[in-house]
Amino acid sequence: MAGEKVEEDDYMSDSFVSTQQDVRPGLPLTRRVKEVYHKEEKQKEANQKSKQKSLKEIEKERRDTVLQSALGNENKGFALLQKMGYKTGQALGKNRDGIVEPIPLTIKTGRCGIGHEELQKRKAEEKLENYRRKIQVRKEAETQEADHFRLRFKNKQEERKIDGDLRKSQRACLHLDEEKGINDPQEKWYWPVAEQPEDENEEEEDTKDDEVEELSSLEKLEALTAYLRKEHFYCIWCGTAYQDNEDLLSNCPGDCSADHD
Repeated sequence: MAGEKVEEDDYMSDSFVSTQQDVRPGLPLTRRVKEVYHKEEKQKEANQKSKQKSLKEIEKERRDTVLQSALGNENKGFALLQKMGYKTGQALGKNRDGIVEPIPLTIKTGRCGIGHEELQKRKAEEKLENYRRKIQVRKEAETQEADHFRLRFKNKQEERKIDGDLRKSQRACLHLDEEKGINDPQEKWYWPVAEQPEDENEEEEDTKDDEVEELSSLEKLEALTAYLRKEHFYCIWCGTAYQDNEDLLSNCPGDCSADHD
């Protein structure tokens, strides 16, 4: 009974040591603990070696081994080169101006057909080029839209300036005509438009207004400034009524707004 108890205790102690080893630094290891530890390490190494390598790994190892090893005299091609005077490390060719290192190999490990990688590369380049073209078209559209906006803004500014010059010319024409005793304008729109009561001739006035509306503000301004210069020797941009036509031509820069800038 005592012997069985001792064996059982030894078995329990071995199991405990194999599963929970006390490897704290500074603690001495008993011979049995060392044996169990080394046994487990050997078992791990055996398990690691017993793992089967894949076919690709084996092929890669063989290929790397062959590529890393230099050619020997057993190679017929290398033997012929040596007979012709070639030595290891020299360049090829009669004048030793050829390549030194052999042409590198391109190993194909995938299952795609020949040319597939080039096709994928070309598709990627075409996709990138299309993307760049779209970006360029978008930038050009934005630039064109900005130019149109600036042009519209400039046109609106010019229209407001023309309308302002037209109103100024109408007020000046009214004042100068009254000074000369002219009671009716040469053209109805030569004077500022005043509200008048409705009368029987409303339809005729509407017809005349329609005819006037056919003229643009710029055309009205050109006609009215020409009238002021001819009849009153007056320039709205100079703001001066000259003595006569000779004085007007001598001192006025021109008959348009651009000449006075």
